[in-house]
Amino acid sequence: MKKQAKILLIYTGGTIGMIKDPITNSLKAFNFDQLLSKIPELKLLSHHIETYSFSDPKDSSDFDHTDYIDLAKVIEAHYDAFDGFVVLHGSDTMSYTASAISFMLENLSKPVIFTGSQLPIGDLRTDAKENLITSIQVAGLYNKDKPVIKEVGLYFEYKLYRANRTTKINAEHFEAFESLNYPPLIESGVNLKINKPSLRDVVTKKPLKVHHELDNRVMIIKLFPSLAKETLEHLLETPHIRGIILETFGSGNSKTETWFTNALDQAIKKGIHIVNVTQCSGGSVEMGKYETSEQLKKIGLIDGKDITTEAAIGKLMYMLPKKLEYNVFKTIFETSLRGEMK
Repeated sequence: MKKQAKILLIYTGGTIGMIKDPITNSLKAFNFDQLLSKIPELKLLSHHIETYSFSDPKDSSDFDHTDYIDLAKVIEAHYDAFDGFVVLHGSDTMSYTASAISFMLENLSKPVIFTGSQLPIGDLRTDAKENLITSIQVAGLYNKDKPVIKEVGLYFEYKLYRANRTTKINAEHFEAFESLNYPPLIESGVNLKINKPSLRDVVTKKPLKVHHELDNRVMIIKLFPSLAKETLEHLLETPHIRGIILETFGSGNSKTETWFTNALDQAIKKGIHIVNVTQCSGGSVEMGKYETSEQLKKIGLIDGKDITTEAAIGKLMYMLPKKLEYNVFKTIFETSLRGEMK
């Protein structure tokens, strides 16, 4: 007999949960208890669906690390009672939230699927219905009484991605997300095509461990050709900063001028963790491949490999509270924890 999966639908905010007021034409959040009336197609699913809405739904632009913690706690509180989770979230910062959540949920053995939409759920041409319905189907996929997906995913426009591999690439098209360094886990067509070699199949009997601490004393510095010495030094001397994502050129390259290397070296010696991430949409950092990255390798920059900026920030915030010695921190960061890097 086919398993009837219990799915918890968690609404955090965002366009997908909006309807247009027919009088004022403005967007407003609707009561998720009325979900079936807005999407009657959900009645055709065999799954048992329950809903949970944040008391104060937010636009994803207002989401921060405290909201990540709240969301992780909701999943933790309901983990044993449900087979899968679908998180409705604004698309603008969905990759940031989903990446952070992937690190916070250690030993995850159930699907947590993020989705959203570019148009409101009540719009005539909305992409919300397909994204939501298929996300629920994906969260309820079972094979021999075991979930097919055992990780944090992001579903958008016919593709399920590993969440911590995604980046939002378009603010206008329905194909808003891409995972340039890792193939989709599932592609939706007439049937759901499961890319089995890409699935993260973690075999563990350990219970879910939810990490409640994140350290947001981090920043992103994107290099550009005319970056001034004074600007970089000012940023690196920000008093409270403990971690930096340095977005470099190409495969991890940067300036070779002495002042540039010295500034980074001094920051590292003060205990600031600096991660080298390429500012290219796809590809990987390869420190030492060119002379323009050799000096970064020598001073001990952390190799971000093919990690996205979104995942790097989440991983940095997750690791900083562990209070690890620099070389231990570096070794662990350069190791794939949740399938976020090669």
